[in-house]
Amino acid sequence: MLTASSAPKPVQIVAAVRLEWYDFIVFGFFTVIIARLFFPAESQYASLLLTTATFGVGFFMRPVGGVLLGIYADRRGRKASLLLIIGLMTLAIAMIGLAPTYAAIGVAAPVLIVIARLLQGFSAGGEFASSTAFLIESAPTQRRGFYGSWQMVGQGLAVLTGALLGALITRALSPEAIESWGWRVPFLFGLVIGPVGLYIRRRLDETTAFLASRRPDQQQPLGAALTIHFRRALATFGLIICSTISFYVILLYMPTFARTQLHLPLDQAFSAQAISLACMIVLIPIFGALSDHIGRRPIMIGALITYFALSYPLFSWMYANPSFTSLMVVQILLCSLLGAFFGPMSTASAEQFQVHVRSTGLGVAYNLAVMIFGGFAPFFVTWLIQATGLPVAPAFYVMFGAAAGLLASLFLKERGREADPSITDAEIALNQTAPS
Repeated sequence: MLTASSAPKPVQIVAAVRLEWYDFIVFGFFTVIIARLFFPAESQYASLLLTTATFGVGFFMRPVGGVLLGIYADRRGRKASLLLIIGLMTLAIAMIGLAPTYAAIGVAAPVLIVIARLLQGFSAGGEFASSTAFLIESAPTQRRGFYGSWQMVGQGLAVLTGALLGALITRALSPEAIESWGWRVPFLFGLVIGPVGLYIRRRLDETTAFLASRRPDQQQPLGAALTIHFRRALATFGLIICSTISFYVILLYMPTFARTQLHLPLDQAFSAQAISLACMIVLIPIFGALSDHIGRRPIMIGALITYFALSYPLFSWMYANPSFTSLMVVQILLCSLLGAFFGPMSTASAEQFQVHVRSTGLGVAYNLAVMIFGGFAPFFVTWLIQATGLPVAPAFYVMFGAAAGLLASLFLKERGREADPSITDAEIALNQTAPS
């Protein structure tokens, strides 16, 4: 049984948390090559599959995975869910990395890619909730913010690893070598991550909070439990709106913005991205630990107010002064504010839900926000630029996300210094007296 004294160390935690973003980043980095090899333009059927797989299937499956894997984690345990998820992730990345091309096996090739994307989206849907629940339930009460912050550290490291590996391959290999075999290297590297993560997760013990929640006197019907947590789910939904918009625009879209709007070389864009990501990764656990002392809400509210106020001026200044220096300054400032926000965000979100429904409630709120505001982010950003005629219009989408996160922060229940009970007596009484 896992106790506070035997809780996993941060290095073990970051190795055990979410790696699905690595899969998504690598797939996105080599989308053009994958399209030529698996979805040739002369095949209308394959091209349709490409469109579905790239822009729809992965994000559509995330809420499905959030619900089903969340229920699984709340009934069978965090460890069981984490093992299943990393197994599915590894299978998906193996299918992509080892798949024969369209020239070799015909239409079966794009079908394999679509199935792999289905598995990626499904497993990604359960990872955030299950791993966050495990992290904060493994931590001593006074260190939940610090432990939970490693959720976002793991995500940041996964993005950074995927971007650096992709950039390295495109620089080291010729275009012919990349199209022939080089594009497979990042996916095959992911096959190393999978067994390592699986080994680490198999050695973890189930959390004491989950085991306590399985007692007969702590049981509730799932529907009733989710109804009780509806307001908290809405607050969490708002936080994730800000998180997913920021992740798409500031961390993923910025190299495209630098290339198309600032007319900077891609190597400079990726260098600025890597530096700012490193700054954010360093700051996340610092602010997570700080939230254990001063609370989650003050940090998030302060970071989001500043983030909202500076986004448009920084985008405008960068556009008026296009250079590697201005791009790097803007990204470092915005990523530093995101580091402050991300630090307590995962823990604050998970603390809104009682243990017996935590993975399900958090998974639903998280993945609906990601599907709507992350999956459709390319559409929203493109529409804003065309509708306003302003190249810096992506800043408006960032500000919308910051406003949603700020509003949600005001309605969060601050539980940083509370114990982590399963179901409170007050909530049981509320459920018993609620009309059917």
